[in-house]
Amino acid sequence: MFESLGNRLQNALHKMKGYGKITEENIGDMMREIRLALLEADVNYQVVKEFTQEVKEKALGEEVQSSIQPGELFVKIVKDQLTELLGGESVPLNVQGNPAILMLVGLQGSGKTTTAGKLANYLRKKHAKKPLLVACDVYRPAAIDQLMQLGKQLNIEVYEEGKKNPVTIAKNALLYAKQNGFDYVLVDTAGRLHIDEALMEELQNIEKEISPQEILLVIDAMMGQDAIHVITGFHEKLQLTGVILTKLDGDTRGGVALSVRHLTHVPIKFVGVSEKPDGLDFFDPERMAGRILGMGDIVSLVEKAQEAIDEKEAEKAAKKMQQGKFDLEDFLSTLKQIKKLGPLENLLKLIPGASKMGLNQVKIPPKQMAHIEAIILSMTPEERRKPEIIKASRKTRIAKGCGLSVQEVNKLLAQFDQMKKLMKQFSNGHMKMPF
Repeated sequence: MFESLGNRLQNALHKMKGYGKITEENIGDMMREIRLALLEADVNYQVVKEFTQEVKEKALGEEVQSSIQPGELFVKIVKDQLTELLGGESVPLNVQGNPAILMLVGLQGSGKTTTAGKLANYLRKKHAKKPLLVACDVYRPAAIDQLMQLGKQLNIEVYEEGKKNPVTIAKNALLYAKQNGFDYVLVDTAGRLHIDEALMEELQNIEKEISPQEILLVIDAMMGQDAIHVITGFHEKLQLTGVILTKLDGDTRGGVALSVRHLTHVPIKFVGVSEKPDGLDFFDPERMAGRILGMGDIVSLVEKAQEAIDEKEAEKAAKKMQQGKFDLEDFLSTLKQIKKLGPLENLLKLIPGASKMGLNQVKIPPKQMAHIEAIILSMTPEERRKPEIIKASRKTRIAKGCGLSVQEVNKLLAQFDQMKKLMKQFSNGHMKMPF
């Protein structure tokens, strides 16, 4: 997500670190690089123009204190403006209804049905309440079956009446939800290949019938600037309360995310970050700005860890990290819990300076995770507690025991050593800015 843009911006800002003061000339150099990075990421031209002008004016207008380096000040200004561009503050879901009604709309192919399942799963995990999925896409072949399969996979009930009138289905589903104690009703509506009157009229009729607290437009981030026209088209007819951007984990330049709020005034509320059932993240502008600029997102990292890691185990691991006693046995225990969060590389990207350390390029296939477990399980308890005693003969024995090569054993030990050093930096409070 935003990797290419992030790398370009980080490289530009890194150059600023060497300047003794902020001047019209060196600001001009930075602005040219930032402008190019944003345009190549498919950010709207007008948005780029306004953004760079704001950054330039604030940078030249700021008085640099003796305790602050010019480069650090400039980074702060860029981050603040990027946060503002992304919306300033996060906008939470309105789930005050009894039940709370969320209506998902969008074009065909945007990932709307899958997102409905992910959002229901998110709400259940986040608030420990009971969601109901409603199948109102009666036109797309297999749309109802797809939602039913998702519901079965997630153990979330799906209300469906086949190919009946979607407005009637939505009305009946709401009555069913009230009678059966559901806290959330998520309505998966029909999409089209393009915005047309028939689609909008049906969606407006559903809205009038069920009065949803949220009308969320699900849109494919890979659409580029066409997404702005789609958002505007839906917003004119439905008064959208938010946008969910899907496929931000794919080969997308991400520019639409930087343009949406500024051009449409509709907040981004969630982003799709993987195809897994839990691959939906709440959108926080400040955290996202930090990620783009290589500052990581420790808050999200902690939140994700809290979902999977037992509190007592976490405290025990934290103490060992602080004391420099974190060993492979602890690593294996933590790994088993972290696996519940999905791809490990997604977590590594949240670490400050991840791109500078090459962590944003790390790819760990599920099979590799199994290999790591196999290698550690082939060690003796003493070897897990004291990895430094693992020399050539022990490596050969471990490799034979797990059916892998000595090179793979070496690779794991090197990666673990690097991770321990990183943990030590965190516990000592010596992590520096990545610029």
